[in-house]
Amino acid sequence: MTAIRQNALMGEKQKVTLYIDQEVLQVARVLAARTEKRDSDVVEAALRAYLGFDLLERVWARNKDVSEEEIMELAVAETRAVRRERAARGS
Repeated sequence: MTAIRQNALMGEKQKVTLYIDQEVLQVARVLAARTEKRDSDVVEAALRAYLGFDLLERVWARNKDVSEEEIMELAVAETRAVRRERAARGS
């Protein structure tokens, strides 16, 4: 497995500062407390789901011989398609 794939799946951690709506933060903290997880774990899981990391993992598992660039292009295209569908439903 290449370094990019390992980092995406295994997740090297980096401290960041984000500005988040207080209501969103409160819900994340409640979920973290209920599931006995850290706030950052809940936020990271939500970001991974929104960004389509589950799709990346499935694609990488099925296509070990495909280049990272091709997989990233596919993942970005699929994520954009899902976002377009959501936007269309919201309209």
